[in-house]
Amino acid sequence: MSDETTPTPTDGLWSRLRLIEGQPLASRADAYSTLHDELFRRLESGTRADSREKTSSGDQ
Repeated sequence: MSDETTPTPTDGLWSRLRLIEGQPLASRADAYSTLHDELFRRLESGTRADSREKTSSGDQ
């Protein structure tokens, strides 16, 4: 399987990761930690939204 078959994210994640990789190690660690926290919050908010939708659609 080649890398060309892998879909490229369109939300700027790849460019952000490339930017982080170009930083010195200490800065890179902080940047990855920040990115992790942001992605975690996005996933958690999506999980809460999904559960609210299931609850409200199940009440009908």
